[in-house]
Amino acid sequence: MAVTGAVYSGLVTFLDDPSLRFAVVDVETSGLSVRRHRVLQVGVVVIDGRGEVVDRWASLIRPRRRWFHRVGPTAIHGIRRRDVRAAPPLPEVMTRLAASLADTVFVAHNAPFDLAFLRKAARDASVDLPIGATLCTLRLSRQLDPDRTQSHRLGALCERYEVALVRPHDALADADATAAVLPHLLRAHGITSREQIGERLVDQSAA
Repeated sequence: MAVTGAVYSGLVTFLDDPSLRFAVVDVETSGLSVRRHRVLQVGVVVIDGRGEVVDRWASLIRPRRRWFHRVGPTAIHGIRRRDVRAAPPLPEVMTRLAASLADTVFVAHNAPFDLAFLRKAARDASVDLPIGATLCTLRLSRQLDPDRTQSHRLGALCERYEVALVRPHDALADADATAAVLPHLLRAHGITSREQIGERLVDQSAA
């Protein structure tokens, strides 16, 4: 799914620090257990405080041999064994991800889930991921609706904010959609500065 920079242009209208960079990340996995399952695909969209896309890519990951047959719920993520057969190995993808994350605010929808899998993948690959300040769009949305009167799934947020989500559960499509939803959530919270973003960060010890 291709989302143009114009979708993110709302950032420049209220953020006072255009040097800020947000790395919006999504992962597709073979299951829900960090211990038993693996990352199959990573999608990354890096945007600056002007809303301009400065980096955007996705990659499947070739599992180690003993995990090769365990791609999990293909009916959900659409990833098949033959898709990952020629994919780059984990260390290569984690190294590229580390470069994209440098000096950014990490953003994900349900960030603790993505962080847990990425940290495990990074350990397995012996790669140091520079994950620091972290925003969770799921958490930001829920904070706007303390009585839980609405759904806060990514698809529901896309409908609410009129953001296109063409291929749900494709890592790059989900990262694109999350990046497009982010300005709406920051604006709804009245966040205009680096300091205010700091007040909404995910507790890394709990993530």
